[in-house]
Amino acid sequence: MATVPLLEEIEALGEMVPFAVINADNLPELRESRLGDLPELSEAVVRTDRVVDEANGVVVRVHRPVGLEGAAPCMYSIHGGGYILGSYEMDDAKFDRWCPTYGIVGVSVEYRLSPETPYPGPLEDCYAGLKWAYDNADELGIDPDKIGITGVSAGGGLCAALALLARDRGELPLQFQLLDCPMLDDRQITPSSQLDDLLIWSRESNAFGWKSYLGDLYGSDDVPYTAAAARAEDLSGLPDAYVCIGGADGFRDEDITYAMRLYGAGVPTELHVYPGAPHGVALFAHLEVAQRYSADQEDWLRRQLERLG
Repeated sequence: MATVPLLEEIEALGEMVPFAVINADNLPELRESRLGDLPELSEAVVRTDRVVDEANGVVVRVHRPVGLEGAAPCMYSIHGGGYILGSYEMDDAKFDRWCPTYGIVGVSVEYRLSPETPYPGPLEDCYAGLKWAYDNADELGIDPDKIGITGVSAGGGLCAALALLARDRGELPLQFQLLDCPMLDDRQITPSSQLDDLLIWSRESNAFGWKSYLGDLYGSDDVPYTAAAARAEDLSGLPDAYVCIGGADGFRDEDITYAMRLYGAGVPTELHVYPGAPHGVALFAHLEVAQRYSADQEDWLRRQLERLG
């Protein structure tokens, strides 16, 4: 199989990645480790956990800046982890910065993980959390006409699927979607999805993640587009989009294609590709490319909020 060159400064840090491949054998250990320590948070944001669906254990964490008055825009976030790992705590640091900086309310959802809960369970959890935020907008101090959604990796895949589901059900108006290295295509047929030596998220891990999420649907032609957004034939009527991806990420080709198809369907779309950057490049926060990756997202978010007024 072919390879793609990494940025030299990231290649030198490759040994810091604690796992090369995720599978059923090491998944319990990785879940227990929580993929590292969580950063220390400021006191500028009040965080409150609320139960959305007690039967299924769906919880959201509401992040509100101290001193924010009135109804504010909302960013609804879905954490990453290949559909098999992660927690809404992974969004704490992001909202610790975004909420006071941009005057927004953040809502993070704790959806059920696969393989214990395959599709459509996790997506329905994300929808339930979003609908709860919309239905309780007055109590939460959210402007229901200024809601955007975002997600990283598998969270980006769920975010794209959530935008499609919200469009189709017609209950929840969304204004924008920020797709950060989204996991969109279960078929793994693009050149980048077949690359060897991928850092952070290998093609073997990718196959395991999709198999876990899709269950018996994996490998068939019957996978719904709300399970893998790349399969959607109609992308019209979706909210403004931002797609960002590293040039050394296995999702590179499917993400570029999805962004192009969004734009072709009349959806205002911004695409950013970072040569030599691997999946999850933002994890290398001290490097210039990671800082630029995050700054470009925030610039787009700021412009979206200005557009909404």
